[in-house]
Amino acid sequence: MKRVRCPKCDHYIQFDETKYQEGQSLVFVCDQCKKQFSIRIGKSKLNAGNRKEEVIDEKEGTQDWGNVVAIENVFGYKQVLPLHEGDNLIGRRSKGTEVDIPIETNDPSMDRRHCILNVKRDKQGKVIYTLRDNDSITGTFVMNDLLGPKDRIRLEDGSIFTLGVTTLILRAAEEKE
Repeated sequence: MKRVRCPKCDHYIQFDETKYQEGQSLVFVCDQCKKQFSIRIGKSKLNAGNRKEEVIDEKEGTQDWGNVVAIENVFGYKQVLPLHEGDNLIGRRSKGTEVDIPIETNDPSMDRRHCILNVKRDKQGKVIYTLRDNDSITGTFVMNDLLGPKDRIRLEDGSIFTLGVTTLILRAAEEKE
C-alpha cells in the first residue's frame, strides 16, 4: 500500500499501487477538502504550486535505521517516524518547510527546524546516533539537560529528548546478528 498527501490540506489518501502500471496517472479527490489532484505511478509530478506530490512507499528502504516516537500530548498525537542514514532534521511539520522528520503538532514552542539527529555506522558496523540543536528558540533537552549551541550528544536506544513540550524517544535499529 502507498500513501499520497493532498497538496491542499495535507490529508493522506491510501491506495494499492499493485493495481496500476508504471507511468500510469491516477486522479484522487481528497475526503477532507474535496480537492482533485493527480499523480503518476513511479514518477513524481510537479503541480501548479511547483510542489512535488509525495508518494510514500510503506515498505520502502531495506535498511532499518531505527525511529523516533513522539509521545502524545495536548498538542499532538503519538507518532512513529522512521530515521534514515545521515542527518535527520527534526521539526514541527509546516507546509513549505522541508524537514526529514516532520512532527505533526500544534506545539508553539517547537521550531519548524528544531534539531538534527545524525545516524551512521561506526567501523565495527554499530549504528551511532548523535543529537544536536539546530539553533532553536526553546532549545533541545536530553534527559532534562539543555544542549548548548555546539553540543553533540550520543543517544542510545530508549533515550528521551524534548523539543518544546514534545517528548521523543529514540528506538534504535535492531542489530543484525
